[in-house]
Amino acid sequence: MSDRRRHRGPHPADQGLFAPEILPVLCQAVADLSWLFQRGYGQTAALKLVGDRFGLRERQRIAILRCACADDAAAQRSARRLDWGMLRGQTLAVDGFNCLITCEAVLSGGLVLRGRDGCLRDLASIHGSYRHVQETQTALRMLGEALAEFGPAHVHWFLDRPVSNSGRLRGLIEEMASLAGWPWQVELVDSPDKAIVRSGWIAASSDSWVLDRAPSWMCLPEIVVGRRGAGAWIVDLGAAERDEGFCRSPGKVSGS
Repeated sequence: MSDRRRHRGPHPADQGLFAPEILPVLCQAVADLSWLFQRGYGQTAALKLVGDRFGLRERQRIAILRCACADDAAAQRSARRLDWGMLRGQTLAVDGFNCLITCEAVLSGGLVLRGRDGCLRDLASIHGSYRHVQETQTALRMLGEALAEFGPAHVHWFLDRPVSNSGRLRGLIEEMASLAGWPWQVELVDSPDKAIVRSGWIAASSDSWVLDRAPSWMCLPEIVVGRRGAGAWIVDLGAAERDEGFCRSPGKVSGS
């Protein structure tokens, strides 16, 4: 069946799976999963252990996995995160699909997660094919206008070459950048993650592999969240350290 979605909006089950009364449980699950990662447990075994303990559904398991990280990783990522004021005159390497899809989710009211490292992540998956949605151009325009204010010398977008429609997206980004006079370039590569890390530039990505290896990074969707305002659906599952007591009610999550 072809993908006919026009928005990157919420999954039908998300209102129940991430209801306010369930968030403390999910937050505790992130803390427990992070504790296991810190002690060397493998991802598959650790996720099953925590997911089974709290009776989590599949999307909830994906969410806690995307939000969890070991203490060491969280501290190192935090130390390498840059403020936007430090972008002036620098080059930003953008993990294209990774950042853009999260921005589209923000604009369409979809669920966006904040993990222990403070980075924003969505629950979408492109499954080898990307489809332009109604929020795509708005997201690119917001990013372009905001980045122009921060004054980077160059913004280099990396898109996954194997993903269907990556060439069309490159054309759209290049056209918008040319019309607006943004110093952007778009490159199709087989592995954006590796290309970004090899570049040595400031990384814009939420991919854990990139954040653990890039010399510095920024969370690009934060720009869209700031401009979207109160309508953005942000769920902070890394709040255990930032709000002690928020995650003190472990228990089983009922299916929704």
